[in-house]
Amino acid sequence: MYLTFDDGPIPEVTPWVLQQLNAFDAQATFFCVGENVKKNPEIFQEIIQQKHRIGHHTFNHINGWKAKNKNYFHNVEMGNEMAQSNLFRPPYGKLKREQIQYLKQKYKLIMWDVLTYDFDKKTSPQKCLQNVVRNVQSGSIIVFHDSVKAKENLFYTLPRTLEFLKDKGFSFAALP
Repeated sequence: MYLTFDDGPIPEVTPWVLQQLNAFDAQATFFCVGENVKKNPEIFQEIIQQKHRIGHHTFNHINGWKAKNKNYFHNVEMGNEMAQSNLFRPPYGKLKREQIQYLKQKYKLIMWDVLTYDFDKKTSPQKCLQNVVRNVQSGSIIVFHDSVKAKENLFYTLPRTLEFLKDKGFSFAALP
């Protein structure tokens, strides 16, 4: 399984995520927002020290569908200056065709097949867990969010997901 976390590093959430991953001997990939890396360099370094993989997620989480290409590409590059990674996940999963073509020249674009919806205040923690349990299969890329907005759902869902998948015999790796 490939666990991924978007939007951090965030002091209120990311250190807890790292503890959970460590407790289950799980590696993950963190798609960091450049602005959050800049604000929280010590947490970013902790992610690296614990040998998790880094991807980037723009500098300040802009939507590719709503941004002019020039501005979007600049924001992506600013994000990469902070994260230093060839892995890129677009915020909201939204890119224009020309953005995809341009970005694929430099980055490996990473999407997902299981979305927890932990960021959605209308989604209960139990429903977030069901989103994983019902949709996961071997090799799935699962998206969680290490953000304040997702905290309540994440704190319920992540340990239960780790336990459920470990009990099913799965291991957890960072994206190659």
